[in-house]
Amino acid sequence: MWKNLLSAFLALSLLTACSKTDENANANAGGSGGGSTSGTATPGTQEDLVQNVGDRVFFELGSSTLTSDGRGTLDKQATWLAQYPQNRVQVAGNCDERGTTEYNLALGQRRASIARDYLVAKGVNSGRLSVISYGKDRPTALGSDDQAWSQNRNATTSVK
Repeated sequence: MWKNLLSAFLALSLLTACSKTDENANANAGGSGGGSTSGTATPGTQEDLVQNVGDRVFFELGSSTLTSDGRGTLDKQATWLAQYPQNRVQVAGNCDERGTTEYNLALGQRRASIARDYLVAKGVNSGRLSVISYGKDRPTALGSDDQAWSQNRNATTSVK
């Protein structure tokens, strides 16, 4: 009887020790054990921009006015671009599906231009920046509801 209890206790102790070792390995590897994803992308790449800075700013319906969140993201982009002066980027203006093609192309152009102008005002050389409008042709979120529309009203910065 004691032998069976002792064997069960030892087996349980071993299983507990193994699971703690796995949790520590995951945490140290930046896995799901609570580590961050920062540093997993090659510095200066599109993936680095997306993971550590943010590649898009969002707009209100029918607006090309930057929000405070948008200005904060563009401030971080300007700092990131200063770190990687070899990078050229394209800012693409996007809209949700509502409105005519012409209206959305013009609104997307205004959104891309306002983001570019903000980056230039923060010291980024304008020769490193290009703009394009996709209007409603390249949605990032599929769907015809407020949530999808709000995600599609953006200016997205891409490393070229």
